[in-house]
Amino acid sequence: MKQTPSPVKRLWELAGAHRRAYALSIILAILGVACGMVPYFAIAYIMLCLIDGVTALNTYALWCGVILLGFTLKLLFSTLSTTVSHTATFQTLKEVRIKIADKLSRVPMGYIIDQSSGRFKDVIVDRVESMEPILAHLVPEMTSNLFVPLCIIVYLFILDWRMALASLVTLPIGFLCYMGMSRGYSERFSGLMKRVQKMNATIIEYVGGIEVIKAFNQSANSYQKYSDAVNDDARYAVDWMKDTQLFMSMSNTIWPSVWLAVLPIGAILYQHGTLSAPVFLTIMILSLGIVGPILGAIKFTDNISQLGTIVEEVGNLLDAPEMVRPDHDADIHDLAIHFQDVSFSYDLKAPKPILDHINLTIQPGTMTALVGPSGSGKSTITKLITGFWEATSGVITLGGVDLKKIPLSQLSSYVSYVSQDNYLFDESIRENIRMGRLSATDQEVEDVARKCGCHDFIMGLEHGYDTIVGGAGGHLSGGERQRIAIARAMLKDAPIIIFDEATAYLDPENESLVQEAISKLVQGKTLIMVAHRLYTVTGADQLVVVNQGRIEATGTHRELLQKCPLYKEMWQAHIGSRDEGGATA
Repeated sequence: MKQTPSPVKRLWELAGAHRRAYALSIILAILGVACGMVPYFAIAYIMLCLIDGVTALNTYALWCGVILLGFTLKLLFSTLSTTVSHTATFQTLKEVRIKIADKLSRVPMGYIIDQSSGRFKDVIVDRVESMEPILAHLVPEMTSNLFVPLCIIVYLFILDWRMALASLVTLPIGFLCYMGMSRGYSERFSGLMKRVQKMNATIIEYVGGIEVIKAFNQSANSYQKYSDAVNDDARYAVDWMKDTQLFMSMSNTIWPSVWLAVLPIGAILYQHGTLSAPVFLTIMILSLGIVGPILGAIKFTDNISQLGTIVEEVGNLLDAPEMVRPDHDADIHDLAIHFQDVSFSYDLKAPKPILDHINLTIQPGTMTALVGPSGSGKSTITKLITGFWEATSGVITLGGVDLKKIPLSQLSSYVSYVSQDNYLFDESIRENIRMGRLSATDQEVEDVARKCGCHDFIMGLEHGYDTIVGGAGGHLSGGERQRIAIARAMLKDAPIIIFDEATAYLDPENESLVQEAISKLVQGKTLIMVAHRLYTVTGADQLVVVNQGRIEATGTHRELLQKCPLYKEMWQAHIGSRDEGGATA
């Protein structure tokens, strides 16, 4: 079995090339805390001078200068340490987010679909951001805050072991209280994160479905689900704080009270002549310098307790099973597509696969239409070709090469894919089209828009091609979004073009124009279409009838009318609905 690395080790791996910067930050932080202890020694010496009756002002001026220098150097080293650690941390967070985004481009689509978008947002934004205090502060500050007090304690034991023990009395008592506060922290934090993720997912669902909620008057029920998730998160956090408040207050009160033990014990030892006044005074001053840095280190125990949950969630994304592909391009001679006994299932435990032992050949430069009832597996076939999914069994080849042996970037260069739910980014229309080929000029973008029937409606917008389309293209109609998506695919100029219900949102008039434009743009290319409107694909070189995950028949429109009862039934129903629609109109 693969051993899971510890959270600390995994975090250190994520830090990657910035480990030297963190080492430098630790050194600077130690120097800063050490300089911060200098004033304690200086004050102790000044008090000894006062006891000894020293009256020279230059002596006191010198040691006041030492105090000022100590504070100044502490500020300088602390600032440098924080600057170095934060620079390294924000670079690390950027790289982690890029790694996650890169990872998501290599995992099967099923992994992404099975997760809520709220979870991805929570991990990529919130969980990665919560690594900032651990990397930027915990690593340098906790190390330094533990190192320097340890040196002071060693020095106190050298001066007088009895007083050194007395200066440490409040630490174990405070730790007992802190342990009471921290009991079950990891489990509670994990429970809080689950509620936060549920709340994020519910918020995204509520906002994303607001149109449906309003249309069907479901605002009360949907808002109740949203408010329940928010209240559950708040209630859990408040209850947790109530349970730990007493222990937290006790520990914060007991820890700094070092003189409760140092003063009486020191006074007794001084009266018995076993402790000199200078040593007593020095230990009194230095004992105050122990607790501050330790408390500074202890405040990071929350982050340490959270570390396991945070790193686990980020690690689960980075370790998600991906579609393994070679690094070098495959030698592809032609673009014939072959399915050889291919089966596919989203869930290996599912009783029935989505595709069941299908065999199919698509020749280069031909038009193939996939038809059949809804849910029969047509779109799944196209997604297997594009590399969105990986066949559960069997082999899919492109030009005689197994798709699993073709890098995803190379496969993507061969295929343009347009579905009925294409996503537009919140940028200008021009840049959304240009995403098909980033090197395209403005003139090339406009030329392909004209050919796809987009130009006229684009120029009718207030800012033309510079119009911002809004999140997911929300400022445009479904048909307008679809035509822009088709233009984007055409600009890519890939030799294989897949339209998965690509004209579903278009009205008949625009559909006819777009179909005519597509027929001109795809000449010489391999065209694969998924269509419910059978009249749009009657001229296909090959129609493939898919039913319940199996290929029931292949052939031309005329051939299928003769030999495939299902296709004939679909065609008659289609013609009947068109005639009825025309009569109604």
